[in-house]
Amino acid sequence: MRVFLILVFLSLVSGCPKSSPPETQPDQSVTAAAEEPAASAAERPSVNPELTAEALAPEGMGIATFAGGCFWCMEKPFEVIDGVKAVYSGYTAGPEVNPTYKEVAYGRTGHTEAVRIVYDPAKVEYELLLKVFWRNIDPTQVNGQFVDKGKQYRSGIYTHDAAQAAAVEASLAEVRAKFDKPIVTEIQAAGPFYPAEEYHQDFYIKDPSHYQRYRSGSGRDAFLERVWGEEAGGYSLHGGK
Repeated sequence: MRVFLILVFLSLVSGCPKSSPPETQPDQSVTAAAEEPAASAAERPSVNPELTAEALAPEGMGIATFAGGCFWCMEKPFEVIDGVKAVYSGYTAGPEVNPTYKEVAYGRTGHTEAVRIVYDPAKVEYELLLKVFWRNIDPTQVNGQFVDKGKQYRSGIYTHDAAQAAAVEASLAEVRAKFDKPIVTEIQAAGPFYPAEEYHQDFYIKDPSHYQRYRSGSGRDAFLERVWGEEAGGYSLHGGK
């Protein structure tokens, strides 16, 4: 009975690694999954194989790339900011070309789940995006975020120019003051970004009950509220939820 209750709880809070359309639902056994053949070309994302900054941003727009664990939880905090034009869920910081959800979720690649943000620098500064990012993650957790464990859920900031790199360095002082443990968030220059499959994009809109159940059950919301108080989740920085 105890084992059954644990399995029910896990099914309620399961996030990115266990949620996909029925026709693509992966086997829940990692051992079995590891024996599956690599995804065929037909299984790969139908969107642009590599979402480059040049392809994304009209002239004058800025690009930011962050990884904060399950990308479902990282879209909404940025999309509600005035001046943010688009937020894409995807995979970055790995050497493999055009990875699929299955490959990343089972740790077969070096990628981490991430979001790429298109924003208007005249309306929103990169420094604000950084503040929202820090207030949505646990920067002390190694190879994971909250209930999601594995290198594919590591946190990261991927900079697109020297100004962004300088802003990240400046933001670290405030973040380090908030935590007793070392900050382990990966910080490096942005590389190729591959968009996730369409069913992952704007998941909080497509399946709001699952999204909210996962956010709460994963421990993310409780942690952020404990650390950041009214700024938890970054929402208070731009006018509330």
